Formats: sequence, structure tokens, C-alpha cells
Amino acid sequence: MSSVLKYILTGAAALGLVTAAHAKSSVDHVLLISVDGMHEVDLRLWIENHPNGVLAQLAKRGITYSNAYTTAPSDSFPGMVAQVTGGTPYSAGVFYDDSYDRTFFPPNSNCAGAPGAETTYAENLDYNLNDVTGGGTLGKPLSQINPKNLPMRRLNGQCVTVLPHQFIRVNTLFEVLRAHNMHTAWCDKHPAYEILNGPSGKGIEDLFTPEINSQLPGAPAGDDYTTSFKGARTNDSIKVQAVLNEIGGLHSTGTAAGYVPAIFGMNFQAVSVGQKLAQSGYGDPAGLIGGYLDAAGDPGNALTEQLTFVEGAIGQMVQKLKDNRLYDDTAIIISAKHGQSPINRALRRAIPDTYSTVLANDGYGFNIADDASLVWLKPNKRTPDTLRSSEADLKAASTALGIKTILDRDELIKYYQDPETDSRTPDFFVVSDKGVIYTTGTKLAEHGGVADDDRHIGLLVSAPGLSGNTISAPVATTQIAPSILEELGVSWHELQAVQIEHTQPLPGISK
Repeated sequence: MSSVLKYILTGAAALGLVTAAHAKSSVDHVLLISVDGMHEVDLRLWIENHPNGVLAQLAKRGITYSNAYTTAPSDSFPGMVAQVTGGTPYSAGVFYDDSYDRTFFPPNSNCAGAPGAETTYAENLDYNLNDVTGGGTLGKPLSQINPKNLPMRRLNGQCVTVLPHQFIRVNTLFEVLRAHNMHTAWCDKHPAYEILNGPSGKGIEDLFTPEINSQLPGAPAGDDYTTSFKGARTNDSIKVQAVLNEIGGLHSTGTAAGYVPAIFGMNFQAVSVGQKLAQSGYGDPAGLIGGYLDAAGDPGNALTEQLTFVEGAIGQMVQKLKDNRLYDDTAIIISAKHGQSPINRALRRAIPDTYSTVLANDGYGFNIADDASLVWLKPNKRTPDTLRSSEADLKAASTALGIKTILDRDELIKYYQDPETDSRTPDFFVVSDKGVIYTTGTKLAEHGGVADDDRHIGLLVSAPGLSGNTISAPVATTQIAPSILEELGVSWHELQAVQIEHTQPLPGISK
């Protein structure tokens, strides 16, 4: 197997992991934290350099997985879906937050015209990006989502919109736990993360989604929270307070709840912004530089600030758990939806996304390109001839587009559903050379591809009874979901993706 394809192995079954026995409940609560962008090297070096810090203390009562990988493609959507379903795009049908479905229609189209439409589930869904609420009410994500911005499909003879939770094809651990009368909560960066509710739409009781791409208060018009290091921290702090509220038995918004969720947590954007943003933005002191100092992964001054903030925020959560006598009943899982490539900025090569131009005569439908590219042809123009001509044109543009490998149907069906019969699987997965970023801007890194920097992420499980071990066997973030259910005493076989992909819990944590 080639060095490229080994990184596209998906799910626990592909990693050759052994089955773990189902265990009785060992904790009452699981706090799940995704530090978006956090590589294995970030976590390892931080703990080594801060031996008395919170992350180091959590590692001492936990297991660190030094060879953990997120999904391919390594986008935020499949990366988070993996952690709460146990599945990859193979079963969940979620390839990217901005992707394509051959049976869908554009927003406001009334399903007119030929099928095949871009399916964007990100900040584009919000009513209003001028405010962190997205134009709705925090804690009520459906109030933040404008139906006019949703893709459409034909269902039972009618043209209907497709909410995020109606897009995912398998259930989530939130739904499983609700069926067992357990309380659930989650905080994330867009109202579009309503997808984590699962197909029922009812998995998460308390879903809190302040918009990360909304206007940063005081900044020039159009500058969102990701355009400054401080801005990202400010937005994350809103979610941190929501989690602290939940630990205290309140709803995310601070109103009375009367319970602490069995599963709850949040994503951090601070590190991802620290890796991507080139220099100081609004509210930042002058002289901050994003990214890394060297190929070894030593963080620069801006990224150090972001990592310091994350450690401090997690420290607040740990202290709140201790203050409320919950720490000894809570497992804390720290991972990442994705990494970021390249770590070594000397490898960075910025290339404009010209896939639509290259494939203009081949029935081009849509592509998404960050540091790899997924390509779909229009269903009504997708023929053996156009598939052949598309691949030929991609190969001819390989040097200009920084293409390393083109995965066509013959390769894709080894890891995903067949693009001939599945409406979501792309026609081509273009793997770029390491360091390639499809941009005309200044960002230092991106994610979405299959490079080691994209997928080799930090993973730490801290729980009562664990004792500071490191496991170097390869694991996948899909294994987080069955591990959470196992920790809470619920059968992980109730997850549909686990059944389909034969995903197993993480090794070493069974009691």
C-alpha cells in the first residue's frame, strides 16, 4: 500500500484493532473537548514543557494515545461527526461542511431544474452574521438557522428543506443516551452543528452555538472572530462559560436546569486560528506571528498564547468539577476534529483554486479545496467519457495544482461508498503535495486533506482509575464514541455507524 493511501484508512476496523469487552459504567459524566487543530506533537510538547500544568495532571490520571488519527478528509464536520457516531463518511455520509449531493437542489429552488447541488452547512445558514447569536437565540440553534439558506430535496412528492440533522445518515451517541434517559449537552462554533442531534433531531437537550464567523465587535466591518488571536479566544470564552454553567447544574445560558449532563463539552477554535492566522489582528498586541517556529512543532508566540488560553480554560473546568465534587465521577476526553498542514512553514505553497476552470469542459459540478480537493461532476453530465476526460485534465494540471495523487472510483470504493450509486461520495479525491494550500490569501496552514499534519492529532483520555500510560498502537477518533458509551455503561453497539464499520472502543480504558 502506498504511503498516501495508508493515511486514508478509515475506521477502527481498517486499523486492525481488537475488540474490547463491554464494561459496566465507570463514571457518571463525560466531558468531551475538541481542541481543533491540535496535533499529537502540540499536546506532547505542551505537557513536556509544562509538567505541572493542567494537561499534564490530566495525563497522569489518563491514557495518552500517541498514534491517533482523525478522518479523511480531515474537515471539521466529518471530524466531529466521527467522535459522536463512531463512523466515517462511509456510513455517516458527511464528507465536508461544504460538499455536494447529487439528489439535492439549491436553496430556494423549489427543486426546479436538474438535481445536484452544493450542500453548505456552516455560517451561511445563519440569519445574521452581524452578531454572535447568528440572528437567533443562543441555546436554540434552530432559531439561528434561516430555512431559506438550506439545500432542498424531494421527499414523498414534496420539495422540502434539509436541516443539518436531516443530512447525517447514522445516529449519534447523544440520541443513544437520550433513549436511556440521560442528559446531553454540547457547544460548537456554528448553529449548523445542529447536525449532531442526529436523524431524530432530538439528541442534544442543550445545544449552544455562538457563531465564530460573526462580526468581531469593534473590528472593521467584515472581520469575524477568526481574524484575530484574541477574537478566537473571546468566542471560545463564551462556550467555556456555557460549559462551566453546565458543570454547575445550569443550562448553557445560565438558567436553571437541575442536572449535570452525562455527556457535554465544546470545541476550541483558538489553536486553529493560532496555526492559520499569519499575524496580529484587531485587539491583538503588535508582533504576534502565527504558526510554528520550526518543523519540530515548537509553537510561535501567537500559538503559545492560544495554547496557554486553552490550558487555562480546561483548568477552569477541572476546578469547577472539583468544587462540585464531580471530578472523581467524570471522564475527560481531549482530542481534535482535525490537525493543520503544514507545520513546517517552509513547505507552504499557496495555489489558487482553479479546479472549476481546469474541469470546465468536463461536466464540472462542484469542488471544495482547502489543502486537498473533493470534486463532483454534475449528475446530468457525468458519463464515462467525462469521468475519463476529467481525470486526464486533472493529471495534466498536476504540477500547477500541486497534485500528488488522484483517487478515482477504483480507489474511492476501497474506503467509501461507490460514487456510481452513492449521492455524496465525490468523483475524485485529489491528494495534494504536502504544504499545498488552495488560497490567494496569507493563511499559514489548512486542513481537509490526508497529510500527517492534517490527521495525526492529540488524544488524551483522563478518568478515575487510569494511571498515566501512553499507548502507541494506531487508533482513530471514531473510537471515541463507543468509548464514551462504554464509560457510561451503555452498549456501544446501539450506534449504527459502529455496527456498519465495526468500530471498537479505545484500548486500555475498559475496567
